[in-house]
Amino acid sequence: MILDPIIERALTQPQTLVELSICQWDKLIQSARRLGLLARIQVLLAERELLDAVPAQPRMHLDSARIVADNEQRIMRWEVTRIQRALREISKPVIFLKGAAYLIAGLSVAKGRISTDVDILVDKENLDAVEAALLKQGWEHIKVDEYDQFYYRIWSHELPPLRHRERRTTIDVHHTILPLTGRCHPDPKKLLANAIALRDSQFKILAPTDMVLHSAAHAFQDGDLARGLKDLVDLDDLLRHFSVEGGFWDRLFQRGQELDLTRPLFYALRYTNFILHTPVPAAVLEQAKQFAPPWLAGRMMDRLVLHAVNDRLSGWRRSCQSFSSWVLFMRQHWLRMPPFLLARHLIHQMCRARKLRTDLG
Repeated sequence: MILDPIIERALTQPQTLVELSICQWDKLIQSARRLGLLARIQVLLAERELLDAVPAQPRMHLDSARIVADNEQRIMRWEVTRIQRALREISKPVIFLKGAAYLIAGLSVAKGRISTDVDILVDKENLDAVEAALLKQGWEHIKVDEYDQFYYRIWSHELPPLRHRERRTTIDVHHTILPLTGRCHPDPKKLLANAIALRDSQFKILAPTDMVLHSAAHAFQDGDLARGLKDLVDLDDLLRHFSVEGGFWDRLFQRGQELDLTRPLFYALRYTNFILHTPVPAAVLEQAKQFAPPWLAGRMMDRLVLHAVNDRLSGWRRSCQSFSSWVLFMRQHWLRMPPFLLARHLIHQMCRARKLRTDLG
């Protein structure tokens, strides 16, 4: 058993939820809220016209979560229009990423999904112009420390995050999708060249294969699976949506090799199929094995991912959660930086934390 049985039923067989008792519904509501998937489960039931079969009390929680998610999406739609307005004079392509892209493209993955900020990708040569345009329209730097500014501008794959002074919304401006100092180096020019234009707009979103690969890289190469199961749910939805197109799997593998993202692609296919039963063809899974890590690293990763997707559920030993979270955190940094640079960065962060504790007390 990988997931809590009720969570697994909710995500892979939502039609069976009408058979739950009130006690089981209570457990599902609590677990789904901890995982940030309550609105998503409401969407799955609504799409199957099963909400009327849900008892009144759990139905209230499901509908409330959907109302919150829909409101957050209205805010994001408004924010996207403000960004488009601020950058209307930028001549080179501006590409919306992740949650904002799913939303404006009308993808099923956006339904019930809450995003906390907007991410865009621009040509590195255009960074100064984009930053100046956003600052002029009310966005401000969140990271004002000299070291943070240096870290983002020299080592990272994005500008220091910007927050609007009135709306308090955040935008991350990327010039590539992974840190410059990391192990994988996808060519941002290939992403820009393959992007798809939005209707009646100068703005774009990533091509389907690139959207999947970016989500995989975000979860398994540049992150510590802090969002846990939500990251896999995103990948599951994207793979189900795009795989109906003929030749998708072949294009996905070819693009993964072109963008140097074969290892995160392997993880994405392995764990979505294993945990969420994403319908990845057996031949595709077999082909993906050529990108697998060494045996011991693979077994360790299996255990870490298992804890990551369950880390907000009650009943899991806190020591295992804490250790797994620490290992994934260190893995994230190890993949982001070479050893000397990583040591320098961690020493600086520890000194900063010590100084902050001293200042506070």
